[in-house]
Amino acid sequence: MIAIIDYGMGNIRSLGNALTRLGAEWVLTADPDVIRSADRVILPGVGNAAQAMANLTRLGLPGVLVDLRRPVLGICVGMQVMCRHSDEGDVDCIGIFDAKVRRFPDAPGIKVPHMGWSRINNLESKLFKGIDPGSYVYFVHSYYAPLCPDTIATARHPEMFSAALKYENFYGTQFHPEKSGAVGEAILKNFIE
Repeated sequence: MIAIIDYGMGNIRSLGNALTRLGAEWVLTADPDVIRSADRVILPGVGNAAQAMANLTRLGLPGVLVDLRRPVLGICVGMQVMCRHSDEGDVDCIGIFDAKVRRFPDAPGIKVPHMGWSRINNLESKLFKGIDPGSYVYFVHSYYAPLCPDTIATARHPEMFSAALKYENFYGTQFHPEKSGAVGEAILKNFIE
């Protein structure tokens, strides 16, 4: 069973539909006991990192997440709050990934937010089993994790940044696999398996 963490920041309908298509059993929950007993945990995210951290803290979930020893996947803001710090609201985050999340610069030719289909490369994890380098996935974000020791996939906008992170049993994708068609579905399947 997969626990999708319910903290008011997720794209739950698309994610739930994607998991259901894969035949996965899932539950939407903020209950620490249910989260601890799940086989897999997903921390979705849409919105503001400071608000996401406030919601997680109010529910008492940062410590629960850090202590998990089963596969955990953070998506978009869910990945960002698993980093050390975010410039979005100047907030200290959970600290699983050794990265400080930054805003894309306001510069000529750079659209912020980075929104749409972009290629991922430098795929270095079983999360990307069967995924070809250069595959397109869907991004919507104004903040990003720079390249760091936890980087397992990269993308460009226009500089290279971390499209995905991994540390021990924790994974994060800056892109939305639930909105990334067949490629995203394959990534979610790899996470489930």
